[in-house]
Amino acid sequence: MMKKIYYLGTCSTCEAIIRETGIKPADQNKNGFIMQDVKTEKITAAQIDEMKKMAGSYEALFSRRALKYKELRLKDKQLTEKDYRRYILEEYTFLKRPVAIIGDKIFIGNDKKTRAALKSAIEIP
Repeated sequence: MMKKIYYLGTCSTCEAIIRETGIKPADQNKNGFIMQDVKTEKITAAQIDEMKKMAGSYEALFSRRALKYKELRLKDKQLTEKDYRRYILEEYTFLKRPVAIIGDKIFIGNDKKTRAALKSAIEIP
């Protein structure tokens, strides 16, 4: 079963979620996660397309909290799925983080419900 997390190493929220859920890197634990810091290892087109398949849309993966969202005045534009995909691929800050994949389930972002669901999925043997 694939277990992967896309996160930002400099993000204190991502780090807190990793700590809180007990996520361990695959190289430290045979049941661990493949960990990808999206700043140092860019997301590929294949990866974002796979995430979209699981999430249902690129918009679900897109962060409106990114500083560049305001800088580029994107809230004033009518963005399409193609736009969301392009922005995420061009700039790591547009990925709503963290994104965790466990088997065929995807967990996007850091709201309370998502964190609880991720923690629960990790604890299931």
